[in-house]
Amino acid sequence: MAKVELKQPIIDEIAENVKDAQSVVLVDYRGLTVEQDTRFRKNLREAGITYKVYKNTMMNFAFKGTDFECLSEYLEGPSAIAISKDDATAPAREIARFQKEAKALEIKAGVVEGVKYDAAGIAEIAKIPSREELLSKLLGSIQSPIANFARVIKQIAEKGGAPAEEAPAAEAPAEEAPAAEAPAEEAPAAEVPAEEAKAEETKEEAPAESAE
Repeated sequence: MAKVELKQPIIDEIAENVKDAQSVVLVDYRGLTVEQDTRFRKNLREAGITYKVYKNTMMNFAFKGTDFECLSEYLEGPSAIAISKDDATAPAREIARFQKEAKALEIKAGVVEGVKYDAAGIAEIAKIPSREELLSKLLGSIQSPIANFARVIKQIAEKGGAPAEEAPAAEAPAEEAPAAEAPAEEAPAAEVPAEEAKAEETKEEAPAESAE
């Protein structure tokens, strides 16, 4: 069987992996210990990233005619590719995170959403939060006013109603003018006994005696 026929399945595999990929990042994995390499692969797999080590010639053939053909100039020395079809920033972010404990891991270059970036550019891409983090922050900013509103409503409910605005102090009722004193009723004249009254009338009617 010709060598080309042996290589074709691998080339097809690479082409299929990068097809519709949001991003592809090339790395130099030399210097990683077996333990570090195992943990690195596990981290990428859990983040939904495909990670493979291929020969440069195989990747060069697979990249032809695609958005990733621009990476051919970086295909020197040992190379591996990290591929994501869902989160464009995931490979750069996960690789940069692992570099903190594995200094030997080196980013060569990458293509993110059709744009080529060198190592420095990929390092900047790595600082972009994940989609989940961005959605979480957005949700948090939306929920914050709602939470505040709900807290106010709860406080109002606990107090038994909306807090009434402080009413101005009620004005003291005007002092009622003292009612005009009713004129004292005249005491009824003392009744004079009928006999005395008759005697009095007789005295008044009797003519005075002439003085001699």
